[in-house]
Amino acid sequence: MTSIFSEDGKNIPCTVIEAGPCVVTQVKTVETDGYNAVQIGYGETKEKHSNKALMGHYKKAKTTPKRTLMEFRVDSTELNLGDEITVDIFEEGEFVDVDGKL
Repeated sequence: MTSIFSEDGKNIPCTVIEAGPCVVTQVKTVETDGYNAVQIGYGETKEKHSNKALMGHYKKAKTTPKRTLMEFRVDSTELNLGDEITVDIFEEGEFVDVDGKL
């Protein structure tokens, strides 16, 4: 949480979010998995911290080992394996639901 100041000097509270770059590491479809989802990985880590199964997973996506993998259910899978997701998907002023942990 931080604040910025507008041109007329008003204090505007805001939340700073680090979003990306994230890499699509797996695309799940109804035909193969029974539901539509996209798995993304973010945060770099060393190869020695990943097991062989995960290294194969990353190799298939043509990316380096990631610290965290998250899966999000989607209506349609417009993303492909290895696509990079950046903060450009958001528009200025758009509201975003955020879960945080300390």
